[in-house]
Amino acid sequence: MKSEIRLISGAMVMLALSTSALVVLPYLQVHDVPALPGLKPYSSTELRGREVYIANGCVYCHSQQPRAKAFAPDFARGWGRATVAADYAYDRPHLLGTMRTGPDLMNIGVRQPSQAWQLGHLYQPRAFVPGSIMPSYPYLFELKARAEKNEVVVNLPAEFVPAGQVVVARPEAMDLVAYLLSLDRSYPVIAAPAASGPGAPR
Repeated sequence: MKSEIRLISGAMVMLALSTSALVVLPYLQVHDVPALPGLKPYSSTELRGREVYIANGCVYCHSQQPRAKAFAPDFARGWGRATVAADYAYDRPHLLGTMRTGPDLMNIGVRQPSQAWQLGHLYQPRAFVPGSIMPSYPYLFELKARAEKNEVVVNLPAEFVPAGQVVVARPEAMDLVAYLLSLDRSYPVIAAPAASGPGAPR
């Protein structure tokens, strides 16, 4: 009986220590980090697009956390600088991702700033990236004989558009693209100001 109590007590102590080291301490360090000057809050359109991003499971195949040059070739791939906690000041929930079946999307708004490219890629990825394994999202679009005045027509290679029809972006597609284009963390990271007051290094 005593050995069982010791085992359970030891397990609880280890759980408490690991939770403190991996959850509590990191939270205390970054939970109130202010946004960097170059970061703007999401607009209502971008927030709706973020919900579309989540609903369609984009986070399962794409990360949003380029790593430092010392740890990975992310910068050489053109994915931008390593992100810092302040880059996610307006993200709730955070969409860091857990794997990279596709490229990291944190700076996709810098790498592919074209709305037309983003819409076409969502409708049919292989029309823009041959060999892509990304699924297409045709339900974010409509096929019509002709577009109305305020509708956005998706420009695609002729072989990807049914004859006599045009592909029109639904509002959900426009919102999602607005969110993707907002993923721009190319502004510089400003170093924290030096501490001041008694005992501060001079």
